Amino acid sequence: MFEVAKKRFEDIFKNRISPEDAKKYLVQLYEKGESAEEIAAATEVMREHSIKLIIPVALRDQLIDIVGTGGDKSNSFNISSTVSLLLPSLGCSVAKHGNRAVTSNSGSADMLEALGINLSLKPDQQSKMLQECGFAFLFAINHHPAMKYIMPIRRSLDHRTIFNILGPLTNPAGAKKYLIGVFSDEFLNRIIVGLSMLDTKNAVAVSSRDGMDEISISDITYATILKDNRTTDFVIDPQEYGLKLAPKEAIVGGNAQENAKITYSILKGEESGAKLDIILLNTAMALVVDEKARDIKEGIEMAREIIVNKKAFEKLQEIIKVSNSI
Repeated sequence: MFEVAKKRFEDIFKNRISPEDAKKYLVQLYEKGESAEEIAAATEVMREHSIKLIIPVALRDQLIDIVGTGGDKSNSFNISSTVSLLLPSLGCSVAKHGNRAVTSNSGSADMLEALGINLSLKPDQQSKMLQECGFAFLFAINHHPAMKYIMPIRRSLDHRTIFNILGPLTNPAGAKKYLIGVFSDEFLNRIIVGLSMLDTKNAVAVSSRDGMDEISISDITYATILKDNRTTDFVIDPQEYGLKLAPKEAIVGGNAQENAKITYSILKGEESGAKLDIILLNTAMALVVDEKARDIKEGIEMAREIIVNKKAFEKLQEIIKVSNSI
């Protein structure tokens, strides 16, 4: 199944088959449900056709990406992007892969740009930025030129395709650690098993019972982890870590400027309640993936402390400055 799918996606990315045949294949995958092998094969091909960053091997092995499939229609502020900006102050190296808004009011690129981060960096500048401050944003549209053959097909369909899954798995910096938010818990195991076939070190895929492609502060979240070449399913309940459940309305965001203000306020230590709690919870899980924290409880404490002592805000200012001077 892997080799068959790989051949089909090679044909699609090299524009060797007609748009009609490519569309038919994508619909077939959607209707039957994409397998772990097909996800892995398509991811491998898409990675091969991306514009990659040249990064020292030692750094590449440390890179983590915090990314979601989107499509949860929760209208939340930019949670994964805020987590991505917080993690470097905790010693992580974050290669944040993302794009502009598709199904939301503010995509990661929109919010980061509103914060004042320069997104118009070439791959060598992105690599340098990663090495200087532990963060770089990899604008998906600039790293996946072969998608020009696929976008018209995707737009012609009224449902998702496998490419909704592939985006978060195809980091151009070659990250080997992932915290991935997924639109449906039925894909958690398939995505993690697929990643296990692609030289991934650690990864967690999450999908909340209330429909978020994040770890929710309003309900339990289903998760599957890949660690030591083993996959394990588990459940995350915010209440187990001393966090209060809050209605989803409490984490609603707005446009890019409004979401940037929320992120700025959180990292500056001026935010409390559900917005802060959901960042602490998702950051904690990322720290576990990155082997910086032993468990979620310790990760929450680490994230809270770095905000309180202003190191998170200092790192945000550094990221903005470096992106505009590199």
